[in-house]
Amino acid sequence: MKKLTFLVGMGVCVVLAFSSCKSSQSAYSKAYEKAKQQELAEQQTAPEPVEVTPVVTAPVTEPKVVESTSVEAPKEEVRHEKVTVVSGDNGLLDYSVVCGSFGIKANAEGLKTFLEQEGYTPVVVFNADAAMYRVVVSTFADKASAAAARDAFKAKYPERKDFQGSWLLYRVK
Repeated sequence: MKKLTFLVGMGVCVVLAFSSCKSSQSAYSKAYEKAKQQELAEQQTAPEPVEVTPVVTAPVTEPKVVESTSVEAPKEEVRHEKVTVVSGDNGLLDYSVVCGSFGIKANAEGLKTFLEQEGYTPVVVFNADAAMYRVVVSTFADKASAAAARDAFKAKYPERKDFQGSWLLYRVK
């Protein structure tokens, strides 16, 4: 009797196992079919491509290049800054020619050393508002003399792009 009960119990377990697999398989099939239908529906509702009209371009013409032998900054440009002398023997007059600006004092001192070797008496000044060290190559009482000195300095070093950006500083007291 025990064997018969055991065999019947095993039979019931096998039947339940196979029937549960069938139901999960059909659930999977249903989910797959639903996803496939949604995918097809999205493809059918995709917007139609917009027709693009070609753009007609005008022929390209070469611009005329005017050759210039000198690069000149505006002669009137003068920056007004409040600066204090950091290093250098010279005091500052009203107008100065600035040939370099640095955020680090050591870089300004390096340019000052170079200019001293070139025969100049440069001065390093500090602008607290901009937190910049300016290297002044020469200083003058009037704007015209300072502008002439700036132009002469730029002409002496045409290969130095950094010196070509030299500018005039008016010292605000």
